[in-house]
Amino acid sequence: MLTFRSVLVLALLALGTPLSAAEPDVRVVDGDSLVIAGERIRLQGIDAPEMAQTCDRGGAVWRCGKWSARVLADAVAGAQIRCKAIELDRYGRTVATCRANGVDLGQHMVQAGAARAYARYSDQYVATEARARVAKVGLWEGRMVTPEVYRHPVVPAQAAKKGCDIKGNISSKGVWIYHVPGQRDYSNTRISPSKGEAYFCSAAEARDAGFRAAKR
Repeated sequence: MLTFRSVLVLALLALGTPLSAAEPDVRVVDGDSLVIAGERIRLQGIDAPEMAQTCDRGGAVWRCGKWSARVLADAVAGAQIRCKAIELDRYGRTVATCRANGVDLGQHMVQAGAARAYARYSDQYVATEARARVAKVGLWEGRMVTPEVYRHPVVPAQAAKKGCDIKGNISSKGVWIYHVPGQRDYSNTRISPSKGEAYFCSAAEARDAGFRAAKR
């Protein structure tokens, strides 16, 4: 159920009300997600590497997820952001097209090779991705597992690696929380990779992927 604040934010976004990235209530979560006024915004039509995701570049491990987020952060730094809400996704996030000082952020991210066109949901940036791929910019310099496959690995839901027993869970309200062994709700928390949930080897890794610590 949407709160009054959520309804208000969605209404403002639908009207294209400008929000400045210089304000403390606007932050980058990863290469395709922002938080504006406390509401999670998922950029329409693109899919970027997860924060904890790594890629191969020249035979070396490259933290492409963090790099992608930095590209988005640079694009919104000090800019006036205008977003148009489209819908809510199954995690309760607002799917929207956003512009920073008039620049389409989805277009910018795909053009820079910092995100892929999410063709399953929109063909808006498919041609841009094709040009970035040919030019071998950004992610196309090396090799990567697609973000969707990374989020949904083909492994049993409860198959945590030894020592990687921190549970990243997405609540029914779309809140991303991680639980460590010994916390009250740890044993009752089930992990479903198909929802974007995962096991982590450290709290820092969980935070990098966008999860926050459970309060109890």
